Amino acid sequence: MDRIRIVGGNRLNGSIPISGAKNAALPLMIASLLTDDTVTLDNVPRLSDVSNLSRILSNHGVDRNVPGKRLGQTVETGQTLSLCARTIVDTCAPYELVSTMRASFWVIAPLLARMGEAKVSLPGGCAIGTRPVDFLLMALEKLGATIRIEAGYAIVTAPKGLVGGHIVFPKVTVGGTHTALMAAVLARGVTTIENAAREPEVVDLAACLTKMGAKITGAGSSTIHVEGVARLNGARHSVVPDRIETGTYAMAVAMTGGDVLLEGARASDLQAALTVLEQAGVDVVNENEGVRIRRNGHGLMPVDVTTEPFPGFPTDLQAQLMGLMTRAHGTSRIRETIFENRFMHVQELARLGARVRLDGDTAYVDGVDKLTGAPVMATDLRASVSLVIGALAADGETVINRVYHLDRGFEALETKLSRCGAEVERVSG
Repeated sequence: MDRIRIVGGNRLNGSIPISGAKNAALPLMIASLLTDDTVTLDNVPRLSDVSNLSRILSNHGVDRNVPGKRLGQTVETGQTLSLCARTIVDTCAPYELVSTMRASFWVIAPLLARMGEAKVSLPGGCAIGTRPVDFLLMALEKLGATIRIEAGYAIVTAPKGLVGGHIVFPKVTVGGTHTALMAAVLARGVTTIENAAREPEVVDLAACLTKMGAKITGAGSSTIHVEGVARLNGARHSVVPDRIETGTYAMAVAMTGGDVLLEGARASDLQAALTVLEQAGVDVVNENEGVRIRRNGHGLMPVDVTTEPFPGFPTDLQAQLMGLMTRAHGTSRIRETIFENRFMHVQELARLGARVRLDGDTAYVDGVDKLTGAPVMATDLRASVSLVIGALAADGETVINRVYHLDRGFEALETKLSRCGAEVERVSG
């Protein structure tokens, strides 16, 4: 099993290209099930989650084509995927496939919308919380689907097709909004989605669906209107830059000091996180080519942050911020309101010398003068990269185990950091 070895103490200087967003690429790939034409996606990150979803889609009959390498392409360059679901051969998504990644449950919406039926395994819990699918199924029911749960599977049918309806989510849900959008675009009549998620990844899915012929207004607001169409066509779409990767590398630069341009980053997609960095004493400059992060010499100030749905501070940057605040001059308060059990990185950060106190959904981080390298273990995707941030500033060597978590969400992480001066390497076996 691979590990990441980091020797801390080096400032980061240079540039880091920001990859396409994993959280946008996955629903865009699933949306290919809605048409028998080809959907071509550019700027798709090379991640294990993308590979796993490709296999899941293949089970339904989706043909996948990846063009050969082109001049100038590197390991950091996003790939192009062409997906064609000309014939859906299976409307069942079995447990052994869905259990590999929760987002694959979303295939239930396009399968139902196009084929009138779907049988998809319930995904179960995960390391950072239960993340139930009740809201997703409720959205389908509002569009006329009949639902029953049997032997661990959600079995949904709409033999005469879905019909437009009024969906009101009791709580903001990105997965629920993705599901509602993909179901509503082929439903007869108009669908209104209230308390919809406003995340850039939802806007990106709506933009691609619109290119495919869908009629969607209001994406990016809390109310979305969808006028159903009889069929969708193929389209070409480029995946939005990854705002979580942007925030992660911004915090890595803030931790180590230095000056790095995050190429292709869009400040508008994570303004709340960038504002927190500025409050901590980091220079953030929005440039034509991306976002520049600088911290040269001065210390970090503590912050008070609560995770919230977009446009608030994202839960997917909570662990990284905690890693950064371990070196702040004072005590930071970080409250997690989105997922339960999302403080599992605390014990591993403590192995580096961090001082963190937990009180329910709130963590109090007392900044320390120094961190010290140690062997640590990743527990989930975002927790694992918080250990990278801590290790970059720690004295001596840190070895991070279970880096398959990192490979799910960060493309060429060690390459991107190394090119800016970090001493980082992947160790096999």
